[in-house]
Amino acid sequence: MISLHAQEVYATFNVEAKQHADLAFTSSGTVAEVNVDVASVVHKEEVLATLNNDDLKAALEVAKVALKYAKRDYERQVKVKNLVDAARFDQYAFKYEHAKAQVAYQQALLGKTYLKAPFDGIIYEKMVEVGDVVSGAMIRTVMKVQSLKARKLVLAFDQKYWRVIQPGLTFRYSVDGDKTVYEGKISKVYPYANDANRKIRAEVEAEGFTPGLFGDGYIIVPDAK
Repeated sequence: MISLHAQEVYATFNVEAKQHADLAFTSSGTVAEVNVDVASVVHKEEVLATLNNDDLKAALEVAKVALKYAKRDYERQVKVKNLVDAARFDQYAFKYEHAKAQVAYQQALLGKTYLKAPFDGIIYEKMVEVGDVVSGAMIRTVMKVQSLKARKLVLAFDQKYWRVIQPGLTFRYSVDGDKTVYEGKISKVYPYANDANRKIRAEVEAEGFTPGLFGDGYIIVPDAK
């Protein structure tokens, strides 16, 4: 039986980026521009790479012209709506709505040719160059991005402490190769135990450590009240 008096629960951890994403094009084409490299700092919605999209730009302009004239025709019919056959008016309304939909569709297709950063971060892997051909049917990762400084420590501790480890408890730890003792608060406890090693995981927010590092420390469990 576990004592709930003040104790230190040993835990190991790995350092991970708080946010990370594998980026890929969902459209097919030839890469025309690559604007970043490994270690580039990027901002949310920044364009990282672009496919050759001259044909889609032209198609969008054609759709915009069609919308322009469909709108004019529709607005003329609105003015005389009470004087024309309802079915005839509906045809103009349909053409106008269809033209708007076509513009939206072409804009969506064009948008897929731009690879954008999903959040502020730093590129830590790049597997694409100008001239590469990508396929939307066979999606492959072309870049990896992670948060610039925000990190999380993913802890593992013995499952027998499942009743006492909770968010808010203090974790004192050291990273391998660094004698400094750091301190943080548990932000999340995973709701299951690993049946292979009988460990439960938890997270502690941190900053600045290189992802992939590991270390250990102690979760401070206060006296039972």
